Amino acid sequence: MRIVFMGTPEFAVPSLRALIDAGYEVAGAFTQPDRPAGRGNKLAACPVKQLALEKGVPVFQFEKIRRREGREALEALKPDLVVTAAFGQILSQRILDIPPLGTLNVHASLLPAYRGAAPINWCIALGEKKAGVTTMFTDAGIDTGDMALSVETEIGELETAGELTARLSEMGAALLIETIRRIEAGNCPRVKQDEAKMSHQPMLSREDGLIDWTMSAEAIACRVRGFNPWPGTFTYLPDGGAMKLWLARAAGDAGQGRPGEVIEASAKKGLFIACGEGALEVLEMQAPGSKRMNAKAYLMGKPLPVGTIFSRERE
Repeated sequence: MRIVFMGTPEFAVPSLRALIDAGYEVAGAFTQPDRPAGRGNKLAACPVKQLALEKGVPVFQFEKIRRREGREALEALKPDLVVTAAFGQILSQRILDIPPLGTLNVHASLLPAYRGAAPINWCIALGEKKAGVTTMFTDAGIDTGDMALSVETEIGELETAGELTARLSEMGAALLIETIRRIEAGNCPRVKQDEAKMSHQPMLSREDGLIDWTMSAEAIACRVRGFNPWPGTFTYLPDGGAMKLWLARAAGDAGQGRPGEVIEASAKKGLFIACGEGALEVLEMQAPGSKRMNAKAYLMGKPLPVGTIFSRERE
């Protein structure tokens, strides 16, 4: 089977590697164009491009694959099947019509729930206990195509989006190979999605990470984990500096206070902040001008007065 792969970030790398290791002919890899990265703001190749070059797979980069040059490049490769995983571009119907076996997408949710560009982040941020991966046959909608196979997993109590992404990427790669083998055998299921069970979450922005202390401690803890490592969660100190929270958990009735008020801050007990309901225990944090560190370790070197009010507004 001749396959063209489309993907960009680290999540897609195990799927491309699995195709190569399984002996499939990967005729090309389409990725997003190189973007500026790092302090020097120099152009950097995405993870999929790096692996493709390492394995000798031709790389194609188009700002819009649906434009003529992208479409013609795909047609020239004559793929039997296109595989996508976090590619980052919407495929037109003319693109979808090129491979005779269709386009198979590795989507990081248990469809039809959590359609969209950030399913793992929102799954954790909204308090789900389970996550998963679904392989689906792409159509012209946004994650609306027929489902093939799926696999689910429990979300760890303190598992972050970054950690879950790494796990799901490997699970998705194994599911992809199983799906393709089922396609080859002629017994791959195609199940229409139940629109009544559909949910779609938006793309993330940095502003999503600003903490609303009137929310419950449980809801805030989920957002801290769901938005780690990006966009991250943060709040403002009274002096206007931004404090980042990297890991936290709900602490029940650890004390009373106004939403955003520090009710305990010691190297022995840790950092606790009052919320709209309950209190939040901060486990990892990053103060302005400091490095990311354990909250208790931070408080050993720099006290944070009880009664300090964290805010949604820069003073």
